[in-house]
Amino acid sequence: MTTYDFERYLNVRSAHTPSFGPDGERLSFLMDTTGVPQVWRLDGPREWPQQLTFEEEAINFASWSPERYELVFGMDEGGDERTQLFRLDGDGETVTPLTDESESIHYWGGWNSDGSKFAFASNRRDESVFDVYVQGRDDDEAEMIYEGDGWFTVAGWSPDDDALAVVEMQSSSDYDVYVLDVASGDLNHLTPHEDDVRYGQVNWSPEGDALYLTTDQGADTEYLARLDVESGDLEPVVEAGDWNVESLTVDEDTGRFVFGRNVDGYTELTAAEFTGETTYRELSTPDLPRGSASAATFDDEAERFALTVTGSTENANVYVVDVETGETEQWTDAATAGLPKESFVEPELVRYETFDGREIPAFFSVPDSAEAGETPVIVDIHGGPESQRRPTFSAVKQYFLNRGYAYFEPNVRGSVGYGKAYASLDDVEKRMDSVADVEAGVEWLHDQPAVDPDRIVAMGGSYGGFMVLAAITEYPDLWAAGVDIVGIANFVTFLENTGDWRREHREAEYGSLADDREFLESISPTNNIENIEAPLLVLHGANDPRVPVGEAEQIAEVAAEQGVPVEKLVFEDEGHGFSKLENRIEAYTTVAEFLDTHV
Repeated sequence: MTTYDFERYLNVRSAHTPSFGPDGERLSFLMDTTGVPQVWRLDGPREWPQQLTFEEEAINFASWSPERYELVFGMDEGGDERTQLFRLDGDGETVTPLTDESESIHYWGGWNSDGSKFAFASNRRDESVFDVYVQGRDDDEAEMIYEGDGWFTVAGWSPDDDALAVVEMQSSSDYDVYVLDVASGDLNHLTPHEDDVRYGQVNWSPEGDALYLTTDQGADTEYLARLDVESGDLEPVVEAGDWNVESLTVDEDTGRFVFGRNVDGYTELTAAEFTGETTYRELSTPDLPRGSASAATFDDEAERFALTVTGSTENANVYVVDVETGETEQWTDAATAGLPKESFVEPELVRYETFDGREIPAFFSVPDSAEAGETPVIVDIHGGPESQRRPTFSAVKQYFLNRGYAYFEPNVRGSVGYGKAYASLDDVEKRMDSVADVEAGVEWLHDQPAVDPDRIVAMGGSYGGFMVLAAITEYPDLWAAGVDIVGIANFVTFLENTGDWRREHREAEYGSLADDREFLESISPTNNIENIEAPLLVLHGANDPRVPVGEAEQIAEVAAEQGVPVEKLVFEDEGHGFSKLENRIEAYTTVAEFLDTHV
């Protein structure tokens, strides 16, 4: 079997985040051909794309004006997540800064119906909270129309442009929905509740009298519902089932909509149109590559929609779907760096039993070259923890499979995608139960014929980095090595130093400094480091606003004091992860060399 170096895999491109232009013909998208995502434009399927932005930093979104041949994009600096907004003409010739608050975050809230104004939320007044702003397209300054006291984002303008739908995140499992009157600044709370409830994917109805959204109110899984703006009454449209409705896009002019269900990590899409307030007829079920799909975006007539699709053996590309027929056309052709797609490995979806008899889902990939009892395994643990490992393309995973490693990706308790009860099983005092799920996964791996039980690696990023550190300190005999990427090493120092706007939100998941400090100290890997045996590699970004770089520094220091082989690599121009190609190459080549040495 031909093997390829890491740089080759990391040059596999990704095309994503499509947006139709005002004429419904042109399509913008983000692609990382230059090393970081930039804005590109296509005028037809698989035509030669035109690059519109040429920035050194990654672009994180781009949104066409509904009337003019221009778009707005967002960009931070060095991964600091303090996104600024810019206007770009459709030919890419002129970039106009719209915000100039480099110490603040700006969350895009969308154009009004004629593109004369746009809305956003920002913490420029107070770092810990977000206010709502409206700014004229030709204005230099924005007007604050609502002074917030929490984490607010703008979901979109009403069809008559008189109001904004606003969402407040209390925690990752608890949201509120409001309607904000643009002229008066009055905020109407539509979703008062006591227990945690998720509300997401908020869309205005064509009449402007309701919001269509996804929610788990009164159910374990999320369903599609209609929320009346006047009464606050909530009525199901697509009933709750075994799996979450995870995406929803409604066209305000036609009443057509597209929703996706997350079925064991795989997206199943349906295109439909409303026949009444809570009734609809299905139009098509698009035949897309099997994997995970983004939310859709309609063209100007709602005859087609675009979305991003990625699978385990399919790098991310933009597809355009005919709403009525479901006929699908791939518009982008992101390069695979000359790597043959047939060399990519498809995982098996498995389930294993954990300590309390619960079944834990996981994706298990085994290279074709695997020999019985000789195959090393990387256990890759996702972050979040309110996240889910899904069958999406991973250059890192495919590299290691090509080099003879198996790959195991568990969705331990606390993962989303399996209902709110499952997602809450690791909250606060139950935190270490999720680490026990990892241990049970390793025991399951010991029974797999291909696996070498003495060569199993723990790897993960962000919260997954904590899971790595917890696993190698709680169950030290199981691991040949650990790779911690932007991970939490001590919950107390993490909560003390994370961004002010995130602290309360994170405390709802992990426990609070005021009430749970002793417990948080007890489960922090830095305080259990005497157990560590496995060599450790720590990678981080110096500008990380979520998990400050001090977490990497302290775990590397205390692990080295135990006499454990430790390597640390910090990137000065990165934040919570690695966005620049040259940094990704250095980071993951270092991972490969580290594992070659120790595994």
